[in-house]
Amino acid sequence: MAKKENKNVHEVFVKIEGEDWQKALDRAFTEKQKTVKVDGFRKGKVPRNVYEKRFGKESLFLDAANAVLEVAYMKAMTDSKLEPVVQPVIDIKDMDENGVEFKFIITTKPEVKINKYKGLKIKPEKVEVTEEEINHELEHLLEKYTELVTKDGAVADGDVAIIDFEGFKDGVAFDGGKGENYSLEIGSHTFIPGFEEQVIGMKVGEEKDLDLTFPEDYGAKDLAGAKVVFKVKVNEIKEKQTRELDEDFFEDLGMEGIDSEEKLRDEIKASIKAQKEMDAENKYVDTILEEVAKNVEVDIPEAMVEEEVDRLMARFEEQMKMQGISLELYYQFTGSTEKDLKSQMEKEAYNNVLYRLMLEEIRVIEKAEVSEEEAEKEAEELAKKYQMKKEDFLKDFGGIDLVKYDLEMRKVIELLKEYNK
Repeated sequence: MAKKENKNVHEVFVKIEGEDWQKALDRAFTEKQKTVKVDGFRKGKVPRNVYEKRFGKESLFLDAANAVLEVAYMKAMTDSKLEPVVQPVIDIKDMDENGVEFKFIITTKPEVKINKYKGLKIKPEKVEVTEEEINHELEHLLEKYTELVTKDGAVADGDVAIIDFEGFKDGVAFDGGKGENYSLEIGSHTFIPGFEEQVIGMKVGEEKDLDLTFPEDYGAKDLAGAKVVFKVKVNEIKEKQTRELDEDFFEDLGMEGIDSEEKLRDEIKASIKAQKEMDAENKYVDTILEEVAKNVEVDIPEAMVEEEVDRLMARFEEQMKMQGISLELYYQFTGSTEKDLKSQMEKEAYNNVLYRLMLEEIRVIEKAEVSEEEAEKEAEELAKKYQMKKEDFLKDFGGIDLVKYDLEMRKVIELLKEYNK
């Protein structure tokens, strides 16, 4: 994203000098004195003049600057009367034995002008559930509860064959090519091409040599394109037994009040409809926000977008962790870099910031306020929903002010839906 000037980015300079700076240098020396080692002196007893001659006065400057940074920041905020919307960027402009000068780059909320946010005539999609969708979900449910039953006869497509196997290349067994009592679902294409097909027709106790060739692009280079022999023995054959919609199935299903096909179909229909309605609602709100945003004039500071990109990156990293994948591994799998991923997130980040600023401005125009009582009640209900103590919920959520803010944003969205029917 190209950098550009923005009137909401301010540079504020603050000097700390005189007695305040000298006290900071004294504190910095006191801390250094505790750990520094100088021949001829015990730890903690090195005189100031000896220390400065050995290490230089400059060695105290950075620690002293860190000690007065908070005071400098508070002074910058008080004197400038600015309200930052992202964490300020802090730099040291100048620093010597007489003082330190900080430069704070402070980004403030930009002016937002909304030319139109009513009468856009946006309708939500109508939601319908078809019989095909109900049947598909019912089949999926029956498949989920399918039982494997030992069968006589020969292995057929769709069966699970319990096998022993060992692979040989040029008469020598190769690593990773052996298994005992392995459950192989025929048709799953778990093994290399031709393996499962040649197991079809085998009977319990039967042994067979399978002549096969590994694919040219196989991961192990020593086996890629190689001709091999797998010695296979079938120990047991199981077939999938489709469940019937009977009393036993409904009991296994364990859904309260569901004891017939009619009731199950009604439940499936209600579940599909609820999901579709939620998806349609999300799409409807997104469409309203997109349309209103076309009528917004705002110069968004780059720092606000960068901070949102960082938030999205952190969320993405958490999602990857839940799948057992680190960002480093993700970059290896996809052949991408952190820069590539951030670039992909910039548009979403920009829109998130735009919508937030837009909704906040409409909140002001519409006076869509939420009382402390409403916020407290919402916090109690959410804590109950997540089975948490209210104090613990508020700590995780970010405090009552964020609950209040979230309620206000939802109130504005409801107003937009009402105004744009």
